[in-house]
Amino acid sequence: MSRTRQSVSVWRPEPRPGGVRSLSYDYPSGHRVAPHVHEWHQLVYAAQGVMTLSTDAGAWIVPPHRAVWMPANVEHAIRMSGAVSMRTLYIRTGIAHDLPRDCRIVDVPPLLRELILRAVELGSLDARIPAHRHLLAVLLDQIRTLRSSGVHLPRPRDARARRLASQLEEAPGDRRTLAALARRSGASVRTLQRIFRAETGMTFGTWRQQLRLGHALQALAAGGSVTAVALDAGYASVSAFVSAFRRTFGQPPARFLRRRRTASAPSS
Repeated sequence: MSRTRQSVSVWRPEPRPGGVRSLSYDYPSGHRVAPHVHEWHQLVYAAQGVMTLSTDAGAWIVPPHRAVWMPANVEHAIRMSGAVSMRTLYIRTGIAHDLPRDCRIVDVPPLLRELILRAVELGSLDARIPAHRHLLAVLLDQIRTLRSSGVHLPRPRDARARRLASQLEEAPGDRRTLAALARRSGASVRTLQRIFRAETGMTFGTWRQQLRLGHALQALAAGGSVTAVALDAGYASVSAFVSAFRRTFGQPPARFLRRRRTASAPSS
């Protein structure tokens, strides 16, 4: 085991039966959950607020009413933007062999939402109990068909591209061109473009767009105005930001804000 893995906490469930465990948390804006590892799969759902889950491979910025699927044994940390009301399901490995193997942001349709809330209410699902067994079967069917959605920001492995990515993560509003940024990275524009395509699955322009939208989503959840968020994220105009936001999230920022402010957290 590496020194990095030894330095993080490992979540181990209590030794009692059950294929699914659940937990309910409410966090203030700005709260950070330190790097940790779960021995079970994890489905993390928030009815309000924005969660940013980070691993060595990248970051996932999760809007309200969506969830993130985190496979077992992936070291991750979580940061809250806005007050977050989190509902988490832990799913024992081995309960099914066809569950997603990669981290992903997913839509939470009404049926899955009700299953999550019911599992939280019960505390756990035990396949030996008939009523639980039916809920568990439907829950697993829902998880198998989860559709990826939201802002994913993979991190390149190459040191030069990673240095550039870290620089922009610190200042998402930096509007310099890739040619200007490349001068300090130690690589040419063409090399950086090739690395981003190969190691993130995105062009540099698409990656940068994801970064800006993720930053904007966090700032909106924390209470920022649309105008201030748009300019801070590096958009040339508010209309350009609204257009990009609508394409990604299916609604303009103002509607997103109203939904966030009026949404009530589910009872635990």
